[in-house]
Amino acid sequence: MRFVLLSFLWLLTTSALAQPAGLPADTARLRQHIVALTGTPQPRNYLHEASLNQAADYIQAELAAVGAHPAEQPYEVQGRTYRNILGHFGPESGPRLVIGAHYDVCGEQPGADDNGSGVAALLELARLLGREKALPYRIDVVAYTLEEPPFFRTRHMGSYVHAESLRRAGVPVRGMVALETLGYFDDRKHTQDYPVKPLQWVYGTRGNYVTVAQKFGNGRFGRQFARRYRAAAALPVKRFKAPAWLPGIDFSDHLNYWHFGYPALLITDTAFYRNKHYHKPTDTLGRLDMRRLGLAVDALLAVVAGR
Repeated sequence: MRFVLLSFLWLLTTSALAQPAGLPADTARLRQHIVALTGTPQPRNYLHEASLNQAADYIQAELAAVGAHPAEQPYEVQGRTYRNILGHFGPESGPRLVIGAHYDVCGEQPGADDNGSGVAALLELARLLGREKALPYRIDVVAYTLEEPPFFRTRHMGSYVHAESLRRAGVPVRGMVALETLGYFDDRKHTQDYPVKPLQWVYGTRGNYVTVAQKFGNGRFGRQFARRYRAAAALPVKRFKAPAWLPGIDFSDHLNYWHFGYPALLITDTAFYRNKHYHKPTDTLGRLDMRRLGLAVDALLAVVAGR
């Protein structure tokens, strides 16, 4: 009997040690979010307002359910109204960290990886943040609209509208993290491309990692975040820093925070440099890896919660 009891206690101890700190991301919830986002009557692009609004309503309800104090930021483009969905955790005052992901898609496709995976990660992070007893600073979570063409690199991007509103209000921002295409992985050789071919000699040819990407001169925030994220992650993480002109380095919502002088970075599976279903009807849930998406969220929680 004593041996059985000791064995049971040993199993409990080793199981606890094997688990990451805090509450790990729930892969079933990640899947649920992507199903909801890809299940709109029509693709959630700028031409289908009803589907965009259905996605926005879902995100807002999920943020409310986890105590994120949800709000929306509506604005008009070409006579139509589009909405950013916002929530926050932690202290009301002081510098804040912005974490965002766009929920619209490019064209007539489901957008499971681009960017259902990023929004799912944002919502699961929000759930876990809602269970934190105390946070060292305010964390804003934002789901952006109109990241995709034809509005990319214009003032109509949801992230441009949000970043501009922070600057106009004089809000102090520690930094910004964009979550973009985070669910596609491939362990085979020659499944990872790069904007410049020699980079494969440094980073390898297997598409099995998450990248923390930022531009040169991004400041202390970017350096510290990338280092801590890599240390906390239970999956391969590769830090990538390059000139802002390198193709892909600014291909998401973080570019608008750079525009307004805020430090910002991108966490991604590298999108079209790996996922050949990018911006195609074949960008579906069945191609994504929920386990590794969950590990990416776990590392993000560890960093932003100050562990």
